[in-house]
Amino acid sequence: MKPDNRPPKQLTYRIQVQGHLADRWLTWFPGMITVVKVDSDGATTTTLTGTVADQAALRGTLNKLWDLNLSLLTVDRLESDPLQSRPTGKPTQGKEETS
Repeated sequence: MKPDNRPPKQLTYRIQVQGHLADRWLTWFPGMITVVKVDSDGATTTTLTGTVADQAALRGTLNKLWDLNLSLLTVDRLESDPLQSRPTGKPTQGKEETS
């Protein structure tokens, strides 16, 4: 059997935390799309979506969220890369607030 010389596939994750991730911390999460939602009852959640190089990088991202004292709600591995389907082909950091 020949060794596989292809680089490891980066996986895409969607991570949701309770609370608002302030703009000043976005540099801790390069390449991640950030969406902040405020529900009608006033509850705020932040969702980070993007690729990570490997499990160690995912652990590092989760540790940073822990350091910011944000409660983890969900971690989902996505089958396809949403960054590839964006019309501009370039990740952006956006915010969405709903009432």
